[in-house]
Amino acid sequence: MKTLNDLLNPEEPAIALVRQWVAEAEVPCEILPPGESRADTLIALQITTQSPLGALAYETGGVLIDHGWLRCLGSGHPSLPRDLQSWNAGRADGFLLIADDVVGGFFALNGGALGPDLGQVYYWPPDDLDWTALEMGFTEFFRSCLSGRLAEFYESVRWPGWENDTATLAGEACFGFYPFLWTREGSIATSHRTVLPVAEVFDLKVDLVRQLGGVMRC
Repeated sequence: MKTLNDLLNPEEPAIALVRQWVAEAEVPCEILPPGESRADTLIALQITTQSPLGALAYETGGVLIDHGWLRCLGSGHPSLPRDLQSWNAGRADGFLLIADDVVGGFFALNGGALGPDLGQVYYWPPDDLDWTALEMGFTEFFRSCLSGRLAEFYESVRWPGWENDTATLAGEACFGFYPFLWTREGSIATSHRTVLPVAEVFDLKVDLVRQLGGVMRC
């Protein structure tokens, strides 16, 4: 296992690129200061700060994108009290949860459990029980989140006034919908919306997939 010194790359740190991308973003973004667990988080990931994901893990507490609609995880912060290490511990096996959104969607890097395309980003949308391959790696995924393509990606699950609702939502919470959006009866327009812990929404969906005999593995 590589040590912290092995993983730190002061000569070519990717955080400079990350800050540049955020500064040029087409949607509102906020880089959160790194948390106290940043060293442990980077060591657990075993990736260097030369990579954008390593830079996020060590140099930031996470990134809040588009009024906080999308949360890219880092080393944790009071505004986003989940880090890449603890959030994945006991929850992810064969993939790495890297981001989530306020409607209960989750993004993961495939480590083999989601398909043959290792290192590619998958999305577990709130209106589907299956993971969807986005056919891109982490860097392309992160940059696309900062672009105008984000609005198109989420067009079907946004409602009038979502900006105000999202801006006041805590980083460890998301919206739950009933009927579930993946059911025939569920929809953004008609389902009841309530605030729930992100962990509860993820774990509940995992249990439901298992009960329904799905292929979700974690």
